[in-house]
Amino acid sequence: MRIDVFTIFPEMVSGFAGQSLLGKAQERGTLDVRVHDVRDQVEEPHRTVDDAPFGGGAGMVLMAEPVFAAVEAVEPPRPLLYLSPAGRRLDQAWARELAATDGFSLLCGRYEGIDERVREHLVDGELSIGDYVLGGGEVAAMVVLETVGRLVPGVMGNETSADEESFSDGLLEYPHYTRPAELRGWSVPEVLRSGDHARVARWRRAQALARTRDARPDLLAARGGLSDDDRRLLAEFDL
Repeated sequence: MRIDVFTIFPEMVSGFAGQSLLGKAQERGTLDVRVHDVRDQVEEPHRTVDDAPFGGGAGMVLMAEPVFAAVEAVEPPRPLLYLSPAGRRLDQAWARELAATDGFSLLCGRYEGIDERVREHLVDGELSIGDYVLGGGEVAAMVVLETVGRLVPGVMGNETSADEESFSDGLLEYPHYTRPAELRGWSVPEVLRSGDHARVARWRRAQALARTRDARPDLLAARGGLSDDDRRLLAEFDL
C-alpha cells in the first residue's frame, strides 16, 4: 500500500512514520509512505505558502497554487483526503475500508484553513479525527497512518489481533493480563488460567459486552442493544 502525505512540516510526519510497526512495514516493503513538502513547489526565496484572507479577518490561509503544484508534481494515489474537522469522522470501519485499497493520500491544512478552491477542485473528500481543532493536519495524518497502516495485511505480526480489538465488532475490547499471576494481592482471573479455551472466549465476550455497556452504551445502542444471548452470557459471569 502507498500513502502520500502533503504538508509544510514533513519531518513531523516522516519521523513518526519511520518508527515502530510503520517503520518496520516500510523496511519490509509492505507499506510505502511518501511525505511531500508543499514548500518545495514555491520558487520565491521565502518559500511562502500562506497569505491573508480576502475580506479580512484574523490569521492566514494556506494558498491554493503551492498545493495544486505539489499534488500535480507527484500524481499521488487517490482518493486525496483533506484533513478537516468538517470531514467524515474516521472510525474503525472506514479504516478497514482504506486498508483494503492500494493506497490513498492525505493533505494537511495549516493556519486558519486552506483556500476553498483546493476543497472544491482538488481533493476527493475530507476526513476528521474528532470534533476539536488542531494547529494543523500533521497530528491527524499520524492518527490515520497508525489506524489504517496497522490493518494492512502483513504489518502486524499476528493478523488476528486486529479482529479482537475495540470497535472490531462494535464493542470495546476485553481486559488483558500478563505475568505475574499475583501482584500486590490482585490476582489474574481464574478463568484465564484454566486452560479452557471455550470458557476463556465466553468470558472475554462477556467482559467486552459489560465494558461497552458501562463505558460506551452508545455503541451498544448502535448494534441494536443486548441480545438474549448477550444477556445470558453476562449472567453466566455475574456481569
